[in-house]
Amino acid sequence: MSGNLSCKQAPGVIVPRIDRNRCEGKDDCVRVCPYDVFEIGVLPEAERRDLSLGGRIKGFFHGYHQAFAVRADQCRACGLCVAACPEHAITLTRAA
Repeated sequence: MSGNLSCKQAPGVIVPRIDRNRCEGKDDCVRVCPYDVFEIGVLPEAERRDLSLGGRIKGFFHGYHQAFAVRADQCRACGLCVAACPEHAITLTRAA
């Protein structure tokens, strides 16, 4: 972790949300996140039904590989993942 990041929040105040219809699992977020928030995995079959037609087509061609914020409680809202995502699939929102 770099001490010179301009993180805006304490861990867990803001969390990343991933738009399942946009994510292609390219792992840019995994590579740039200094807090190890993301992992790439396969979208479970039950969740694929919630995708739009475009999301299902995109998912099929990418093997349903997507990013998952498995340690969202470690997010400090630095925004590197948002900037790195080529599909603009990540937003930062206040934790519930």
